[in-house]
Amino acid sequence: MAATDTPSLADAARGRLLFGGDYNPEQWPEETWHEDVRLMKDAGVNSVTLGVFAWAKLEPRPGAREFGWLDRLMDLMHAHGIGVVLATPTASPPPWMGRLHPDTLPRDEDGRTEWWGSRQHFSHSSATYRRYAAAIAEDLAARYAGHPALTMWHINNEYCTYDWGDESAAAFRRWLQDKYGALDALNEAWGTAFWSQGYGDWHEILPPRRAHYMKNPTQVLDFKRFTSDMLLECYLAERDIVARYTPHIPVTTNFMPFWQGQDAWTWAEQEDVVSVDSYPDPHDPFGGQYGALVHDMTRSQARGGPWMLMEQAAGSVNWRGVNRPRPAGLNRLWSLQAVARGADAVCYFQWRQSRQGSEKFHSGMVSHAGEHGRTFQEVKRIGAELALLGEKVPGTKVDALEVAVLLDWNAWWASQQDGRLSCEVDYPQIVRAWHRALWEAHTTADFAHPEHDLSAYKMVVVPQLYVMTDAAIDNLTSYVENGGTLVAGFQTGIADEDDRVRPGGMDARLRELFGIRVLHEWWPLDAGETVDIEGFHGTLWSEEIEAADGITETTPYKGGELDGLPAVLRNGRAWYVSTLPEPHALRTLLAGIAADAGAGPTLTGLPARVEAVRRGGLLFLLNHGRDAVTVPVPGRHRDLLTGADVTDGVQLGRYGVAVLEAAP
Repeated sequence: MAATDTPSLADAARGRLLFGGDYNPEQWPEETWHEDVRLMKDAGVNSVTLGVFAWAKLEPRPGAREFGWLDRLMDLMHAHGIGVVLATPTASPPPWMGRLHPDTLPRDEDGRTEWWGSRQHFSHSSATYRRYAAAIAEDLAARYAGHPALTMWHINNEYCTYDWGDESAAAFRRWLQDKYGALDALNEAWGTAFWSQGYGDWHEILPPRRAHYMKNPTQVLDFKRFTSDMLLECYLAERDIVARYTPHIPVTTNFMPFWQGQDAWTWAEQEDVVSVDSYPDPHDPFGGQYGALVHDMTRSQARGGPWMLMEQAAGSVNWRGVNRPRPAGLNRLWSLQAVARGADAVCYFQWRQSRQGSEKFHSGMVSHAGEHGRTFQEVKRIGAELALLGEKVPGTKVDALEVAVLLDWNAWWASQQDGRLSCEVDYPQIVRAWHRALWEAHTTADFAHPEHDLSAYKMVVVPQLYVMTDAAIDNLTSYVENGGTLVAGFQTGIADEDDRVRPGGMDARLRELFGIRVLHEWWPLDAGETVDIEGFHGTLWSEEIEAADGITETTPYKGGELDGLPAVLRNGRAWYVSTLPEPHALRTLLAGIAADAGAGPTLTGLPARVEAVRRGGLLFLLNHGRDAVTVPVPGRHRDLLTGADVTDGVQLGRYGVAVLEAAP
C-alpha cells in the first residue's frame, strides 16, 4: 500500500459526491458546448471526463499537437465550477499509427490482424505503441498539470486487449524467462512431457495460438497472467508520467467487472482511485443483485474505502441482443445503491447521446429526446439528491466486516480451460449465485483474495477456487483454526498454481479440514439437470464423496448413483458443499451458517426485494420491486432525501429509496 500522502478520491471530490460522466464534445459543434454547460449546471453535474477517445483529434498527424480545443474546454469547465477527469486517449490510436506502424496492431489467435476502425486496436507489447502513448501522455501532463479544472487522471479506458502477434510472442518469452529462469522449470510447470511438447529453445515458445486440438492448459493460464501484466505495464508507464507532473492529483483507470484480462486485485494496488464500469441488465430481475456484487467487488478492491462508478447507462446500452431502457425510477435506484455500497462518485457513459458512430443507440444523460426527455429529468433528480447526501456520505465506510467472499482471477482463468469436466460450470455465474444468496439474506459482504488476512470476518465463503496456492490453503486452514467459519463450494482446491491436479483430487489439507476421507469421482450435471438432496435440489454438479471417520453432520444425496453419500459436510466450523444448491436452498444454508457464526443480516424483517445497507451511520433502504412496501425500522429517523421524520418504519414506492439517519 502506498504512503498516506498518496492522493485519493477525496482530493478530487473535495467534500462532495462526484456526479457526471464521459463528455465527448469533439463529436459536436463548439456552439453546443455552452448549451451542455447550462444543462450540466441544471443537473448538478460537478465532474466530467474529457479526452478518452480523442487521440486522433489531439494528434492528427505523427507528432502534431492540437490542444487549442481542449484548452477552451478546460477553461469552460473551470469557469462553471465543473472539475475535469482528464484522460490519456491511448485506448484508440489514430489510423495513421496502424498504417505507418503495423507492429502496433494486435493479432488474434488465428494470426489475423485487428485493424483500425474500431477501438482498443493496439498491441500492449509494441514498443512503438508504448512510445507514442508515453509521448501524448507526457504532453498532456505538461500542458494541464497546473490547470485549476484538473481533478483526476484517467489512464486509457477499459484495458481489454489480447494479442497473439509477434510483438506479444517476443514479450511472452521474456516474461516466461523472468518467471521460470530456465526451460527445465518451464517444462516442469507446463507438464510438457504430455503430447511431446517439451521445449528445447525459448524461441520455440509462442502464445497459445490456434492449435489442431486442445491447447496446453498451463500455457494458456500463463498467457492470461502475462496479458494482465503487459496491460498493467502500459497503465503504469502512463500513470508514472502524469504522477511526475501532478503528484497531488489522483490517478485511475476503469475496470470492467469480471473481465478476464485483468487481475483486479493486482491492478487495484496501483491505483489511487479504484473505479469500475457497471451495466446491469434492466430486464434482469436480479440486475440489482448484480449491481450489488460489482459494488462489493470494487469497494473491496479499494480496500474498503470509497470508489468511483466511472460508467453506467442512463437508459439502454447498444451491445446486448435486445437493448431495453431502464424503466422510470431504476436509474435513481441503482445510482443510490452504488452510493450505499461505497461509491463517492456516480458517473455515466456518456453525457450527451451520440448521433453517429457505433454507440449512437447507447444512452446518454442527455438522450436524443433532449432536456425535456424522461432520462434527463431523472438525471436532474439524482444530481439534486446526491448533493443532499454530499454533506453526510463522502469518505465514510460501508458496514461489511462480518462476511467475505473469496475471489481469484487465477482460479477463474484455470477453470475455463479446454478439456474440463463441464462447460456448464461458469466461474462468474457460480460467484454470482453465492453472492445472490447472501444478498437475498440481507447480508452485506466484502470480497477478498484467498491470501488476504481474513481474521476480521466471522464467516468466509468460497464459491469455487479450482486453483489454490499453498499459501491460500494454509490461510484458510489457519482461519478456521483461529475460530472462523468457512463454507466452500465444489471444485475447490483441485489444482495448484500450475494447474497440476493435487493428489486425491483435492488438497489433503482441505480434505482434512472439511472431513473428506476420499473424493472418489466428480459427477457433473447436464444443463437443467438436478440431483435430489435431503431438503432441496442441487444443480450443475455433484461429487462422490466418502466422509472421514467421525463426521456425522452431513446432508445426503437421495436416489441415483450417489444415494446416501454426503452432498454437504460439516466438520466443526468448516463446511463443504459438493453441488450448487437451488437459490432458496443456498440462501437458507448460508443464512443459517452465518447466524451460527454471529454474522447477522443488516436489518431483520425486510420485505422481499428490499435491500438494506449501512454506511457511515446511515441506513440505506432500496426497493428493487415494482410494488410499494412498508419497511419496519425500529426507532425514530429522518430521511435525508425527503427531510421527513419517520417512526418505526418507512414506505418505499416502486424502486423507492430512503436514506435514514437516526434521530437524536
